Amino acid sequence: MASSSANLWVLLGLGLAGILLMTRKLKKVIKEDFGAFVQRLQLLPPPQPAPPKAPHPLTNLSFAVSDVFDIEGYVTGFGNPDWTKSHDAASRTSAVVTALVEGGATCTGKTVVDEMAYGINGENKHYGTPTNPAAPSRIPGGSSSGAAVAVAANFVDFSLGLDTVGGVRVPAAFCGVLGFRPSHGAVSHMGIISVSSSLDTVGWFAKDPSILRRAGHVLLQLPYAVQCSPRQIIFADDCFQQLRIPVDRVYQVVLKSTEKLFGRQVLKHENLWNYFDSKVPSLKAFHSQKTNGETRNSLIRSLVKAMNHLKRHEFKHNHEEWLNSVKPVLDPSISSQLYDVLEVADTEIEKCQSARTEIRSALNSLLKDDGILVIPTVADPPPKLGGKESLSEEYQNRNLGLLSIATMSGCCQVTVPLGFHDKYPVSVSFMARHGGDRFLLDTVQSMYASLQEQADIAAKSKPSSNAVDRETSAEIAKEKGNQAFKDKQWQKAVSFYTEAIKISGNNATYYSNRAAAYLEMGSFLQAEADCTKAIDLDKKNVKAYLRRGTAREMLGYYKDAIDDFKYALVLEPTNKRASLSADRLKKLFQ
Repeated sequence: MASSSANLWVLLGLGLAGILLMTRKLKKVIKEDFGAFVQRLQLLPPPQPAPPKAPHPLTNLSFAVSDVFDIEGYVTGFGNPDWTKSHDAASRTSAVVTALVEGGATCTGKTVVDEMAYGINGENKHYGTPTNPAAPSRIPGGSSSGAAVAVAANFVDFSLGLDTVGGVRVPAAFCGVLGFRPSHGAVSHMGIISVSSSLDTVGWFAKDPSILRRAGHVLLQLPYAVQCSPRQIIFADDCFQQLRIPVDRVYQVVLKSTEKLFGRQVLKHENLWNYFDSKVPSLKAFHSQKTNGETRNSLIRSLVKAMNHLKRHEFKHNHEEWLNSVKPVLDPSISSQLYDVLEVADTEIEKCQSARTEIRSALNSLLKDDGILVIPTVADPPPKLGGKESLSEEYQNRNLGLLSIATMSGCCQVTVPLGFHDKYPVSVSFMARHGGDRFLLDTVQSMYASLQEQADIAAKSKPSSNAVDRETSAEIAKEKGNQAFKDKQWQKAVSFYTEAIKISGNNATYYSNRAAAYLEMGSFLQAEADCTKAIDLDKKNVKAYLRRGTAREMLGYYKDAIDDFKYALVLEPTNKRASLSADRLKKLFQ
């Protein structure tokens, strides 16, 4: 009896000890501030101006800054205690922080960054990894992990981070918030610790697109202007093939939202890496000898390689003297990148800079002033805490390949959350040309509610994998048709478009594209029939009206042709082709 009583007490003791250990562990894992902050402080805005002057634009908003921004009287820590110990307090506050405070916002603290703001995972062995409020068992993403967490956990209305190779975009994606990387050079870097001057940008996070936009207007010093809608929204189809989550949870959400807001006529599709292959010749200098014909993968690796060369070269240029004199204890993943790699020759850096110039020119040419490029922010879901996946070369290359597009071009990019899949956040990214920051902020503002509505529908519905596969297969066939059309292989293009129509017969673009190929072949009756079908499916398909007008003109149906060209002008008043064709036919036959 005594023995069984003793055993009972032992079991009770072990149970209580287990509860205490678990309680301590939970307290350690999820701190009151989610581990987001390294320093709490308060910078108050100036008094409001007297009426009739307008109040400050950021009145009643709070924000935090990553620990790479100088604030007078505080040491800027750069994610490393040895850096903090070896540096004095800042003598002045960063220009962007000052602008936000003078704009009416209150700064409440400094937030955790990856060590030396170098990684994209959000882990810091010195200060701890901030807890991801959207998915506590997964990493928050970095380098500006604490800033993203502070917004996701509602501690502040918005926050500032540094985006070099993804430092704002990745944590925004993993924590389920908006994250904006502006055009390179658009926001002042005064009073900020640099990682790589050619790649660094000051980015910001918010949950509300209107707050993202208000903060952006102050940071970018934008005057008032009329809001513009996109005239083309280009899906980088090959980039979406890299996704490690169901494509429909991202691709279809944006597609349906775009159709609802702007109509199908703005939708375009592009194989981005094929486009870069012809427009960015400098990347060929970084190709490995054995590519096995895989152009896309070879180009991705080349762009990542060029980006990493630049980042490492400029980081060492900025901080090598400190590294050699202080000899700080660095995380092995960082020290291996800084010390275990051979020096890059100046000629290699010149090639990297050439690639930057070419890719910016290529994207500016593709997007012009009114285009939005749609790409995945990252390829993978947020990796599990403590796992090795995020350190693998495959993971890094997959995700840095997507991130390198904006990083190397200097174009602006925004991460937009699209709800959850399998209990982790999913997102998409929009890009605009270099200097198109206002246009990108406006586009997010106008599309955000619709995107969230479509994301909710997608999350609640359970589409069969077969349906998704069919849609993807149809798009692939269409892209093959587009390529054949560019190569002037008209019959081959017709075959591919026909294949797409057989798979998915309710897509106006497939019929309109096949009509274009029929026109080149002189098959005007087939072209007219395809255009009529396209118009039945999408009454706003400008190209279908133009192509049907051309087919009818060739068939001698001049009055009907004039009507088609006129209607194309109603849909798109600035369309020169429609205007010239209508005027020419009117002079001849009316």
